[in-house]
Amino acid sequence: MTLQQLKYIIKIVECGSITEAAKQLFITQPSLSNAVKELEKEFSIEIFTRSPRGISLTTDGAEFLSYARQVIEQVELFEQRYKDRKPSRQTCSISTQHYAFSVNAFVDLVKESNAEEYSFTLRETRTYDIINDVKNHRSEIGIIYLSDFNEQVIMKILKENHLLFHPLFNAEPHVFVSKKKSII
Repeated sequence: MTLQQLKYIIKIVECGSITEAAKQLFITQPSLSNAVKELEKEFSIEIFTRSPRGISLTTDGAEFLSYARQVIEQVELFEQRYKDRKPSRQTCSISTQHYAFSVNAFVDLVKESNAEEYSFTLRETRTYDIINDVKNHRSEIGIIYLSDFNEQVIMKILKENHLLFHPLFNAEPHVFVSKKKSII
C-alpha cells in the first residue's frame, strides 16, 4: 500500500468514476484500475462494486475510504508541521435538486464560514444521484424532496443504504401568478 494508492481511492470517490479520476490524475484508466485491484488483493477486500451504471463503494470500501482519508489528512498535517505549508482546506459538498431555498442556504453557509479552512461545492442533480453522492461519500449532505407519491420508495432506498433523513420543513403546494395580463 502506498500513499498514492490511497489518494487514488479518494479521487475515484470524489469523481464518481474511475475514468474521470484517471483523467484528473493524468494517468491511464487501466493503470488506475490496476492500482485499485492491487489494494483489493493486498487487503483481501472489494473496495468498489462495478456495474454498467458505474462504481459504488462496498461496505468494506466505505470503511477503507474513511481510514484512507484519515491517513492522508495526517500526512498533510505532518507535512505542514515540517515543511511549513499552509493547511489544506476541508471539503464540504452538498448535493441537491434545483431548489431556491437550498441555494440560498448554501450561499449563507459559505458567507458565515471560514473560507480559508473549507472548500465548498454545491452539486445540483437528480434525486437518485443525490442519494448515491451521499452513500458514496461524494457529498456530506443531500437535500431531497419527499411527497406522498415518492416517500415510501425513497425511505426504503435510504434505509437500504444506511442513510438518515432529517426533515427541514413542510411545504404546502402553491402557485405563482403574474399581476400582468398576458395576451394569448
